[in-house]
Amino acid sequence: MRRTCCVLFMLLLLPGATEELAAQQVGGAESSGQRASGFTLEQNRPNPFNPETRIPFVLDETLFVDGRPAVVSIRIFNALQQFVATPTALNHAMGQGVDVVDLEYRNAGRFEAYWDGRDRRGDSVASGIYFLQLIVNGKSQIRRMLVAK
Repeated sequence: MRRTCCVLFMLLLLPGATEELAAQQVGGAESSGQRASGFTLEQNRPNPFNPETRIPFVLDETLFVDGRPAVVSIRIFNALQQFVATPTALNHAMGQGVDVVDLEYRNAGRFEAYWDGRDRRGDSVASGIYFLQLIVNGKSQIRRMLVAK
């Protein structure tokens, strides 16, 4: 309990540093919210949220110059960097409700994923800070989001 409180305290005090820390502990991914290698992870809406949220992201034309699709995954972690869930794609060619895990996108544009606020077991997650990681062709960006009940 004390460790959790300390971690949450650090997350609130050091907003820039926590994204770097999360990126390193989650797997050495880039943590910048800025455009990296042709894609952008935008802030989820609404934020804070209860119980569900939409996750917008943009894939630029530069990802598709060689004719290959962009391979996209989205993962959600808790404040201790433990994997919590995978959101589902909205309006994807494979249909609604497909997990965004190594999902291929063939065109540039603005896309959205959906998370119902449940973990892998189907239980509602607790209030708190969660990290959202977008991985496109092996490169990633991370954003924070807040569940408020």
